[in-house]
Amino acid sequence: MDSPQQVRPAAPGTAGSPPRADRRFGTFWLGQTVSQFGDRISELALPLIAVALLHVGARQAALLTALIWLPNTMAPVVGAWVDSLTHKRRLLVAADVLRAAALASLPVAYALDGIGLTQLYVVGAVTGVGQTVFDVAYPTFFVTLIPRSGYVAANSKLSTSRSASFVVGPAVGGALIQTVTAPVAVAVDAVSFLFSATMIGRIRTRETPPAADAHLPLRTRMATGARFIARHPVLRASLACSTTMNFFVFAAQALVILFANRVLGLSAGTIGLSLGAGAAGGLLGAVLARKLVDLVGLGRTILLGAVLYPSPMVLLTVVGGPHWKSALLLGAMEFLSGLGVMFFDIANNSLWLLPSPIPGMEVVPEPVDAS
Repeated sequence: MDSPQQVRPAAPGTAGSPPRADRRFGTFWLGQTVSQFGDRISELALPLIAVALLHVGARQAALLTALIWLPNTMAPVVGAWVDSLTHKRRLLVAADVLRAAALASLPVAYALDGIGLTQLYVVGAVTGVGQTVFDVAYPTFFVTLIPRSGYVAANSKLSTSRSASFVVGPAVGGALIQTVTAPVAVAVDAVSFLFSATMIGRIRTRETPPAADAHLPLRTRMATGARFIARHPVLRASLACSTTMNFFVFAAQALVILFANRVLGLSAGTIGLSLGAGAAGGLLGAVLARKLVDLVGLGRTILLGAVLYPSPMVLLTVVGGPHWKSALLLGAMEFLSGLGVMFFDIANNSLWLLPSPIPGMEVVPEPVDAS
């Protein structure tokens, strides 16, 4: 990344100040917190349905993960379409409801003894589409809730909730899966999406009107956006870095659970406890990220997170032996990786939300419309 140390908030106490005590942000934060806890259950349950219930191999497990994350490659197309819309809140609600409906189909099919790999693939792809639409529409809606001066602090709060879900969610999810089976446990995530949709639906704020070029053809707007990112040294590096990391780390997720279950012989409950205990690193990272940004700047924080996020997976090469040892090593891997991803996410998200993330930039706080 070009001169990462230069990309930082303009002055202490400006970009680092906490967001205004606003019920709208609190409502959004509550909905996302509940949804994040539900997601942790599905992230463990979906691969376990494939591995333990349908007895698939590594190739099928990897394909399931690929289908979940493949829609992310269409983010530029989705982004150009979203920019032409005014009501981002409605889009966020629709994305939540879509994912809830897809996930709810699994416990229904299981009760009817009709669950299969094809349905699991479809559910994975549909939830991936919903996630992509939500992620693309989210930043524009987010900036209507708080002033620019609160971006880093607000992202820190949201990421803290996400990290807490990684600590508690896998352990609860593992116990729930062992008690009521994985397909039934997925219903909890479906309910969490409906709760998130309800919370977002209650928020009233003045949304940003469509972009000035919204009348242009979709292909033209996509090309304009691609050229802007390609010519911008900071955004280009940021996008290339996050895309590369996410591709390889997410592709390995289902394989890690397959490896832990079949090769190491760990149960769903043990895997959940191991991942949950290790995810405490993410919680610590979310708490420390804001201080790290103030200390070394956004760019260096992103760089540190980019290295620390994927590298702990090398521990998988030495895992083995007694179950307790395997569980501890998995936990250590998750701890270090969680620390890195929070450094990266909080700093990188704040970088993209700033009005013009270029070296030497000054960030001027703006009031948020109270209507």
